[in-house]
Amino acid sequence: QQDTAKDVQNLSQEMQKLSVAQQDTEKEMQKLSVAQQDTAKDVQNLSQEMQKLTVAQQDTEKEMQKLTVAQQDTAKDVQKLSVAQQDTTKDVQNLSQEMQKFTVAQQDTAKDVQKLSVDLRNVRSEVGGISRSMSYALENEAYRSLPAFLLNQFGIEITDRLIRTDVGGEEINFFGHAVRDGEPMLIVGESKQRLDERRSSYQEEERILSVLARKAESARAVYPDTNIVLLLITHYARPSFLKTAEAQGIIVVQSFEW
Repeated sequence: QQDTAKDVQNLSQEMQKLSVAQQDTEKEMQKLSVAQQDTAKDVQNLSQEMQKLTVAQQDTEKEMQKLTVAQQDTAKDVQKLSVAQQDTTKDVQNLSQEMQKFTVAQQDTAKDVQKLSVDLRNVRSEVGGISRSMSYALENEAYRSLPAFLLNQFGIEITDRLIRTDVGGEEINFFGHAVRDGEPMLIVGESKQRLDERRSSYQEEERILSVLARKAESARAVYPDTNIVLLLITHYARPSFLKTAEAQGIIVVQSFEW
């Protein structure tokens, strides 16, 4: 009987231990359940993060595709730039060659201009020579014809022949002694091919008359007591110049008049 009571008591104690163990197990199960719930939440969060990561990966792949396309476009642009650079290099080379040609052409032009300048000086020299020859021809003709013409038209008699000479430091084309109505006088004259310049005609007239007046003053300084007759010999003189000369007492003789 006592053994049974001990067994019952032992059993009761074991049951109490088992009850406590059960309670501990339930507590662990509760903790495990909470942990499971937390794990589920973590898994859910992880799943969401994985989804976000997947989306980000897809976006990254799209960006990579865009970058690849952009890289290809850049490569094409670089290729085009390289071609353009080559074209530019060719253009620069062509321009350099053209500049060299232009420089050579400019040098040739400079030589042509220099030659033309020499030719022009030669032409001017020849024209000047021709002009002087014509002037001398006019004067030579006038030396022969003037004495009779002046006597018949103006009553002026040349007492010695007309000459070209230097008087008082001035070269005078026609110089000679003469008389009119018994009064002695000097002939002081100049020659000019034509007295009809259209350009700056007034200035030209003034120049011619000024030259003649200067030579007359030079002769007057040497022959102060002798009257001077001013003379202009030409092939042709404009009527307006004839009036101007007549007003100043200058005799103008045109070659067709003798």
